[in-house]
Amino acid sequence: MDDVAHRPRAVPCFSQWESPDRAEDILSGALALADDPNWARSGAADAAEYARWANHVCGMACLRMVLAARTGDAPPVLELARGATEHGAYVVEGEAIRGLIYAPFVGFVRARFGLSAQIVTGIGARGIPGVLRGAEFFIASVHPSIRRPDRDPPARGGHLVLVYGEEDGVLIFHNPSGHHRASREAVALPVETFDRFFAGRGIAILP
Repeated sequence: MDDVAHRPRAVPCFSQWESPDRAEDILSGALALADDPNWARSGAADAAEYARWANHVCGMACLRMVLAARTGDAPPVLELARGATEHGAYVVEGEAIRGLIYAPFVGFVRARFGLSAQIVTGIGARGIPGVLRGAEFFIASVHPSIRRPDRDPPARGGHLVLVYGEEDGVLIFHNPSGHHRASREAVALPVETFDRFFAGRGIAILP
């Protein structure tokens, strides 16, 4: 095994909300998304568009992290979401937003950014280090309650995090919906703990 390929490195971290320091208030409902003071940074046309999308763009936040690590440039999250929607990675039906849909997302990042990506399914968290041996990043489907790993999740999947390292059976990842810095940036969880939240699927971003 090539341990160097798994070693954590500096990767920029972005929240899916433009005021990450207010994430706990957003999650509790104390701060409405439309009242996020930094909503304009998202690239939304107005606060209403931001509020409509902000809880659906964990995958776009992960993509921002990948692009920032690769190129130093991180387009606004709503700009990315619009492009992904044009490629079918999100489906908007009235007020409902469905996605992230993996296959169109893979096509989107290839066409727009020249990224090589591969859908991965049918693995447990113990298989993620093996994925990282051939990939630079792994966007993993987990339950959003992974921000509080001491609790048992009601299900698996429904949210995306960016796994970018592994050391001694511990996965290192950024969580776009972490409620404070320790649950958002460079989170380190044993594979066994991560597996309780992991849906067994994701997207590998290849070198």
